[in-house]
This record gives sequence, structure tokens and C-alpha cells, in this order.
Amino acid sequence: MTEVEFWGLVTRTEAAQSQESLTQALKQKLAELSNEELKAFDKIFGQQMRRSYLWSVWGAAYIITGCDSDYAFAEFRCFLISLGKEIYDGVVNQPDTLARLAAWPERDAYAYPFVDEYDLIAGQLYEDRTGDELPFMPSGKATPIGKKFSTKPKDLKQQYPELSARFPF
Repeated sequence: MTEVEFWGLVTRTEAAQSQESLTQALKQKLAELSNEELKAFDKIFGQQMRRSYLWSVWGAAYIITGCDSDYAFAEFRCFLISLGKEIYDGVVNQPDTLARLAAWPERDAYAYPFVDEYDLIAGQLYEDRTGDELPFMPSGKATPIGKKFSTKPKDLKQQYPELSARFPF
């Protein structure tokens, strides 16, 4: 499994694609992989989850949705991965660029940038096939990397001017 193959599997077909459609598409694609390919896929997914475990990325999630739990932040990072390599890399390097996303999945007319358990699909499929679990790979250290973002509106507007304009609080 190469990174190019990985990104081809996880990337959504459109920015506003529903969570259900996205999840079903990945399940179908992964079902065609061998057990060794599933292991490799899961390893790359875990690497990308850890790579985006940053306070600066969490700050972006906070502005968009008020994201305030580790579980929700994991779902947010799954959403970022589902956007594809180019957007994902841009957001990891400069989280405020996420404001430039043209369309968003929505729930109740609000942006809903979460994909529930997207990171677990390969492991579930592997376990269903073999009866064994894939090796546990934590999605980050005990706390995100970098300096924790301030929740003060003035600070958020300064650190994330584009996101603050797109998602006023």
C-alpha cells in the first residue's frame, strides 16, 4: 500500500458528500484488499491521524463547530483525511486555509465536518475476516502537539482570520 493508493481510497468524491455515503464507499473499497493491504492501510491512516493531532488544527475545529472533546476531534481529523492529500496537507500546515473549502457536509443546516469511526473501518473488516485485531496505534500522544489555542474571540480572530469570518461566533 503506497500513500498514493491510500489517498485514492480515503478521499471523498465531493466536499459535501454525506458521512454515510463516504463510509459505505470506503467499506466497499477496503473489502477488495488483502489482509496485508488492510494492515498497511490502517498504519498509514494512523500516521495521518497522529500528524494532524495539533492544537492549531483543533483550534480550527473549535471555530467551526465548538469541538471540545478528544473524540469529536478524532472525527474531525477523519473528515480532514477524507478531503484528500492536498487539502489535508494544507490544513495541517495552515489550519485557517480550511475556510476556503467550497462546500461542507451539513447537519441541520450547519457545517458538519466529522466522520464517525472512519479510522476504524479497516480494523473492523480485518477482525471480521480473521478474528484478530489489528495492532493498536494511538491517534496521538497524550495531548496535541503545539501551543493550546485560546478560546477568547479576539485571539481566535487573530489566529484564524479566514475561519472566523466564515464561521462567526
